[in-house]
Parts: sequence; structure tokens; C-alpha cells
Amino acid sequence: MNVEPTTGAQLLARVERIPLTRFHLRVASILGVGTFFDSFDALILSVALTAVLTSLGAPMSVAGLLIAAGYIGQILGALLFGVLSERAGRKVAFVAASALFGALSVASALAWSVESLMTFRLLQGIGLGAEVPVAAAMFNEFVRAKARGLVVLVYESLFVWGILGATLIGALVLSVFPPDDAWRYLFFLGGVPLLAAVWAWFRLPESPRHLVHRGDLAEAERVVADMEASARHGGRTLEEPAEAVPAPAEPPTRFGELFSPGYRARTLTLWCLWFTTFLPLAGFTTWMPTLLIRVGGLSPSVASLLTGAIVVGNLAALYLAASTLDKLGRRFWFTVGYGLALLGSVGGVIALGLLGWQGWPVLFVCGALVLFGVNINAPIAYLYTAELYPTRMRAWATMVSSTMRNLASVVAPITIGLLLGAVTGVLWSFVLTTIVLVIGLTVLLRHGVETRQRKLEELAR
Repeated sequence: MNVEPTTGAQLLARVERIPLTRFHLRVASILGVGTFFDSFDALILSVALTAVLTSLGAPMSVAGLLIAAGYIGQILGALLFGVLSERAGRKVAFVAASALFGALSVASALAWSVESLMTFRLLQGIGLGAEVPVAAAMFNEFVRAKARGLVVLVYESLFVWGILGATLIGALVLSVFPPDDAWRYLFFLGGVPLLAAVWAWFRLPESPRHLVHRGDLAEAERVVADMEASARHGGRTLEEPAEAVPAPAEPPTRFGELFSPGYRARTLTLWCLWFTTFLPLAGFTTWMPTLLIRVGGLSPSVASLLTGAIVVGNLAALYLAASTLDKLGRRFWFTVGYGLALLGSVGGVIALGLLGWQGWPVLFVCGALVLFGVNINAPIAYLYTAELYPTRMRAWATMVSSTMRNLASVVAPITIGLLLGAVTGVLWSFVLTTIVLVIGLTVLLRHGVETRQRKLEELAR
């Protein structure tokens, strides 16, 4: 009896009928370690910065360079590992990036001077800048269209949990151990992704969509069969897959295709969304505690408590968005995110510039609204970018787009820091934020396309 060979289109049709299972949770757990520690690592340096500089005998003037070094490394890493993820596969890129990220965090804990720490942070950034984008693109490729928004956004919320974890764990470690030792322990903790890399090597399957793209149908069949088995083991009845429409074979990856006529508009739109989201996010995340202390007159402990309350609010807003993202759509929630952030920034301009209010409640409320809004948009940006490109360039496009995040993370703290040196610096920070957000919202409304509940293969055409 002759059995017709399974085609790539048939395998992808089978993926589209598989609900969330233990298989997906295992993949999310492995990938999520890096996503959590990405934000944990970024914030932990800010939390322990004073202790680091004092311990190494470095002046405060090098703080900006020390922070920027990691983000410069992330830009390089996103580009280098973007190529690797398309050539060698998502799994290889994720394992290599996680191992580099974790190993250099341990090396940072052993730094003997600010110059050595800066070097380690630069190299660590190469792995750090690659891990989260490739994980986001990879997880997208495991999830069916019907619930992709909910599942992926809940997964991406690990980034916000990393911020909360850094705040709480950093405060605990710094209060229990001497400052000279505490920051080193925190960097040792940041080495956990090295263990995750070993775990991923043995337990993380390759993306079935990437396997289909490179023609490895036998391995893709094994991965899809494991996904189906997990669903049945969980008591789920799988419906018959939709009729598979043969798709034209994808050409080899061309890295300049991001700017080809078919994708140029998407690329420029996404770059704008990324930059206008992460510029205020990086700026207010970095400077919010300082604003509450120096301008608002609060004690460091109260400022830390209020900052933690903002993070909890961010999580609540994000889960609300996730629960309705597949129904209301990406454009809707991007608009809500920009709208909330604009409410905060415009409110800050009016309160400080027109009404002359100077107290900490104004800074807290307006800053919190800005952060609520951009923290809705940030995880959607990862999801949305992965949806708008074909498999042959999905990880590459996500990584290149993420360089806008890293660029914003370098520019924002420096720019707002310079503005705060002036008497009216806080007011002008809100003015700049308003301009940036208006640009992002305008581009979204004019050029953003809706992607809810549509298959990745349909969206990429």
C-alpha cells in the first residue's frame, strides 16, 4: 500500500488545530528563562550601580558608558545571531545566545575594575540582544493563529516579571550583604541562562515552521506528532486539520529583503513602533525612581515601593490586553497603549507647564500612565513583528527591529538625563515624550495592518 508523503503545508495545517498543551508550556518555560533575565539583567545594574562604582573605585561619570556598553553589545548580537537563526536554526541561536549571556554575567561578577566590567557587559550584550528576539520569533511559530495573541503576550509578560524580580531581589540582596559582595551575587544570579542553555540543548525542539522551511519534513513530523500527543494526553480532542493549500516554496533567506518593495513599508512602520515605544519606556524606567526622590522629595524606600506598584500595574494592564488581544486586535491595543502613555505625558505637560504643580503625586500619576501604555505596546511589538514576515526571515526581522529597542535604550536615559539638568527639565521630558508618542500613534493608524487570528503563512504573503 502506497502512502503519500506528508507535505509541509499539511504539517502546518496540523499545527493550526493544536490548542495550548504541556508541550507549549515546556517550550515557554525554557525560552522564558532568557526573557525573564533579559529585563532582570538590564535593571539589576541600575539597582546596584552605586555599589558597583564604589566597590570598583570608579567615578559616577562612567555610569553612562557602563550602562550603554551592554546595549551596544545587544545591537551587535541582534544582527549576528539574526543571521545564525535563519542559517542554523532557532534552537542553535537560542542555545548559543543564552550560553554567552549567562557565562558573561558570571564573568561580570568577577570583574576587578570598571574597565573589565564594561568589557564583560559589552560581550554579554551580544548574547542578551539575541536571546529575547529569537525566543519571541520561535515561540510564535509553535502557537496556532486562533489564540496566538493571548498565549504569546502572557509569555512575553515574563519580561515585566523580570523588572519586578530585579527590584525586589536587588533590594533584598543589597540589604542583607555588604555592598562590595552584593552586586557580585546579583550578577552570579544572572548566570542562570547558562543552565537554561544546557536544558534547551536537550529539551527544546526546533520550530516546526523553520524545519518545514529548510525541507526537514521528517524532523518536522516528529515535532508536530509530539505536539499532537501532548494534546491527546491532556484529554483534548483534535479536530481534523483544514485542507492544506500547497504554498509556493520559499526562496532562500535574503537579509536585504526587509527593504524590498514587498516589505519596506512594514519594516519602516515596525521600526517606528519599536523606537517610539521603547524610548519612553527606557527613559521613564531608568529615571522614575530618581524623579520621585530628587524632584518629588520622597525617601528612597518610598520611591522604590511606588516604582514597584507601577510594575504591578503594568502587569495588570498587560494581562487585560492579553485576554482580549485576539478579539479586539493588535491595532486596537497599540492605540490604547499609545493613548494611555499620551494621557500621562500630556497630563505632565499641563500639570507642570500650565498649572505649576510640582509635587510627587503629579510625577507618579503621569509617569505611571506613560509606563502603563508603553508596557502594553512593548510585548505586542515582539508578537506583531513576528506575524508580518515569512518564516525565512521572521527571526532576522524581529532581531533587526529589536535594535531600535536597544538604540532607544541608549538614547533615552542620556537625553532625559541631560534635560533633567535644566530647571524645567522634567517638563521638557514630558514634552519630548509627547512628540515621540504622537509620531508612533500616527504611523500606526496610517500604516499598521491588523493580524488577529490570521495564520502566519497568510500574513507573510
